[in-house]
Amino acid sequence: MKAIGYQIPQAIDQHDALMDIELAIPEAKGRDLLVKIKAVSVNPVDTKVRATATPETGEHKILGWDAVGEIVATGDEVELFKVGELVWYAGDITRAGSNAEYQLVDERIVGLKPQSLSAADAAALPLTAITAWELLFDRLSFVNNGVTRQSGGPTAAARILIVGAAGGVGSILTQLAAKLTQATVIGTASRPHSQAWVTELGADHVINHHQPLQPQLQALGIESVTHVISLTHTEQHFDQLVDVLAPQGKLALIDDPAAGLDIMKLKKKSISLHWEFMFTRSMFETEDMHKQHQLLTNLSELIDQGVIKTTLGEYYGVINAANLKRAHAQIESNQAVGKIVLEGF
Repeated sequence: MKAIGYQIPQAIDQHDALMDIELAIPEAKGRDLLVKIKAVSVNPVDTKVRATATPETGEHKILGWDAVGEIVATGDEVELFKVGELVWYAGDITRAGSNAEYQLVDERIVGLKPQSLSAADAAALPLTAITAWELLFDRLSFVNNGVTRQSGGPTAAARILIVGAAGGVGSILTQLAAKLTQATVIGTASRPHSQAWVTELGADHVINHHQPLQPQLQALGIESVTHVISLTHTEQHFDQLVDVLAPQGKLALIDDPAAGLDIMKLKKKSISLHWEFMFTRSMFETEDMHKQHQLLTNLSELIDQGVIKTTLGEYYGVINAANLKRAHAQIESNQAVGKIVLEGF
């Protein structure tokens, strides 16, 4: 089968940073599905792994943690799916990724693809949707009772500040928070194009994270927020986030602060800290690993009902090394809006 991989972690501008290769088609066993890949998207985790992770000697590292495809074979313990079904998933960071014609994936982290979306549109969503869903409903304990916000706007006291709302996770998180919670949703974005995107996704307010946060919130009549979800450059904004959080507020993050965080600054306000890493369940095969199957199923229904829309930002053509290198470079520029998707081999 065709695949794209690398043997040496290095900068994306090197000619062999990603290479077109040929590998044997894997065999489905146990609870694994063998999926023929139709479309993938590229996430920041792809670039981080490519730059740091060395594969076993003589092996290639296959990236890709977003996919839509067709099940072509199942392991002998599979219960949830059958051959021929179209599925979507983010996969498991400890296994070979989706940048290949065929991939093995555990059925417990897979859902049926939304019927209303094309393969490319659907491929933009799984990893970011799982991350956003787990942030809101697992880490921060918002209640998802299936009732969407009415057109009158937010009614409850919760006020969520999403730092980096125009990116991949931010684009789906903003929708979920605006549509499935009663909170006031404030997104941050710095450019006119990204600010318009966040507004389109349903944020009640948009502010600029390159400007002091507290004066902008006060100008909106918001003295403090109850929840902060920081998706990027947390260390740069940390002191401001502590300042704008209300006493007993909640701070959630997904990035890797380079300089570390002085969490003692959270103590005086009794602010709680919440990490989200969507690969935790698959890495450790947790007892609730199947919840990713459930949330992808729920999200498919919300998409087919028109509540949530795809966050596809740019389409980069077929799945090959040249196009993936271009996608990695764009993500590393920190200028991507929405998700970068590739389709077919």
